[in-house]
Amino acid sequence: MSCGISMVKYILFIFNLLCSICGILLIVFGALLFSNIHNIDDFAEALRTQQVPITMIVLGTVILLISWFGCCGAIRESYCMSMTYSVLLFVLMIGQLALVVYMWLQKDKYLIIMGDVVERAWERRTRRADYMDAIQISMECCGRSSFADYTYQGYFPPSCCKDTNNCHQETVFRRGCKQAFVEFWDRNSDIIKYTGLVIAAIEFVGFVFACCLANSIRNYRRRAGY
Repeated sequence: MSCGISMVKYILFIFNLLCSICGILLIVFGALLFSNIHNIDDFAEALRTQQVPITMIVLGTVILLISWFGCCGAIRESYCMSMTYSVLLFVLMIGQLALVVYMWLQKDKYLIIMGDVVERAWERRTRRADYMDAIQISMECCGRSSFADYTYQGYFPPSCCKDTNNCHQETVFRRGCKQAFVEFWDRNSDIIKYTGLVIAAIEFVGFVFACCLANSIRNYRRRAGY
């Protein structure tokens, strides 16, 4: 192989190795965020209420699979695997850009969906309180609309306070979880959008290198056949 092909091959291999690590990290963090599942009902409920960790696991798996094609194509200098990697990476890039555009144009609808996550967690708190507890601890909030949502039961859950051993009306978080959760995603939506654009740009660079490698391999084999 020529020096140019070798350089592109090693750059592409390192790029995909880093992508594989990112994919594994996404899967691990998504799995850590996902609640413990004990039965089928829990699993169905988790699918509806834990979109973020599920998305992380799925995205990490897709990135890991695509990176595997890229690494194998670079190591084996395979035209077929390099082109498969290019196509898959291009599809992933288009999907991410579509998601970014959706968040840009449908931000209000997206925030309504985030508010509905809290609504569903609140409605199911009598059967499974762990979803609502997780939101209250992470967002430092209490109740659906405010801490007053719990006054009817005469006590507040420990997740409503910083000091779980001393949780009463004077120490609870004042802000409601629906407002806190929606505001959190509203604040971070721009970070998510611009991060998505940066990742898509990096994937485009990988796509170009993969196409160059596949084209170089094909041309080299044609010349070697003469």
